Amino acid sequence: MSRHYEITHIVDRVGGGDSFAGGLIYGLNMLATKQEALEFAVAASCLKHSLPGDFSRFTLDEVNNLLKGDGSGRVQR
Repeated sequence: MSRHYEITHIVDRVGGGDSFAGGLIYGLNMLATKQEALEFAVAASCLKHSLPGDFSRFTLDEVNNLLKGDGSGRVQR
């Protein structure tokens, strides 16, 4: 089971599954545990719901910021 995110304003659902799958593949290859991979995938998918279109433009740092508890939804670049 993963952390629960409350998404209050979904911009676009398209691409959320792809972002999850990509995040999971990345996580399974780059992170230490399957749980960390799952958490990364869920965070990547959650962030994708805040962008229109089928392509996630979030960086690793932005996904990791959400994992660390920055749930502001603001992109920090």
